[in-house]
Amino acid sequence: MNKQYLSGFAAILIALLIIAPGIAGAAPKLSCTVTGGYENVTACQAKSILEDKGVFLLDVRTPVEYSYSHIEGATLIPLKNVPSHDPVNLSEDQLLPNRMNELPKNKNTKIVVYCYTGKRGSAASQMIADAGYKNVYNIQGGLTAWVNAGCPVVVVTDSATWSANYPHYV
Repeated sequence: MNKQYLSGFAAILIALLIIAPGIAGAAPKLSCTVTGGYENVTACQAKSILEDKGVFLLDVRTPVEYSYSHIEGATLIPLKNVPSHDPVNLSEDQLLPNRMNELPKNKNTKIVVYCYTGKRGSAASQMIADAGYKNVYNIQGGLTAWVNAGCPVVVVTDSATWSANYPHYV
């Protein structure tokens, strides 16, 4: 090999060594993160997971929040009372910590959890993962992110009724 080709080869090799780490760093990152036995997923990722058969969709908001709108097929099991969201104070036996037996018996079932903003969903997801469930997904940003991503919801209460009964939400 002559010196001209050798120096050209060396220049290309050095350029690749400089550029390659930048290209690798530019690779798209998945936005789901594993946190304590469950995964935080985007609304779009959750929608994709929900396309599978046998996924359990859990809404951990309050009954009033659920009655306004929810994701189709969701089972409502409130995590806790939230007086600022719902004036009805549920008894302890109506809340998730005491209703874990209503979750699927198979601990390998995929469970997608959501609330309004993702905070209660995160707490509920941790509780479910701690109970031994292996495939738990919390929708980051909750129902707000779901709607903002253009995903469909079932609207149960019309806006006028909602506004009349819960003006602090409007």
